[in-house]
Amino acid sequence: MSRPLRLMIYDDTCTGDFPKPGASGRDRWVGDRVMRRAGQLLEGAPWPGLTHSWQLGGLLYRGLGRLDDRRGFSDWGSALAWLADHRGSERIGEIQFWGHGKWGCAKIDRSSLDIESLDPDHPHHDALAAIRERMRRVEQPLWWFRTCETFGAHSGHEFARAWTSFFNCRAAGHTYVIGPYQSGLHSLGPGQRPSWSAEEGLIEGTPDDPRSAKWSTRREPNTITCLHGQIPAGF
Repeated sequence: MSRPLRLMIYDDTCTGDFPKPGASGRDRWVGDRVMRRAGQLLEGAPWPGLTHSWQLGGLLYRGLGRLDDRRGFSDWGSALAWLADHRGSERIGEIQFWGHGKWGCAKIDRSSLDIESLDPDHPHHDALAAIRERMRRVEQPLWWFRTCETFGAHSGHEFARAWTSFFNCRAAGHTYVIGPYQSGLHSLGPGQRPSWSAEEGLIEGTPDDPRSAKWSTRREPNTITCLHGQIPAGF
């Protein structure tokens, strides 16, 4: 039997969101004026964003043999349909999503994947159920949300438990704002309860009403980097 597929999907709508030269508005030094002028000259030109970093990361992971395929999407419907159908005769062992997230959800553009997506009447349910069937034939399947805050606060705990229950698989996610460093990484198996605090990563608000999360750093709990391709033991 062939090895299960390892697939990555990412949000391809985040373009042009990196700051251009001179975006800070400072005008204290000659260098500030030079950067502002450079930004003016680049006005209207194509500019990179987070999508480009996710594209490069996927290319690197594919080159290192960590992924079998990857693709970007502008909406969840198309992303889930691809996961349900792509190389449909093969099993899926791992899915990673690289994109934005908030407490209890993962986002593509302005649309969210959340607990409601698992409801039988939800438009995403059938595709999610088809993906589940492809993962059921694998001994230890994994969903990994490489997104900010998805497993944080009470809504993140609820999402983690609902996701693992629906898919009968292990799921992983973060409680911090992530970037090159990715802190607050936790995984949960079917039937398990979150072992991490619902307050982890919060700097404003409460677990019931989260408002703002910390940025990842090397010293924060359960930190990996964007170059890590596996979840460390104990996470």
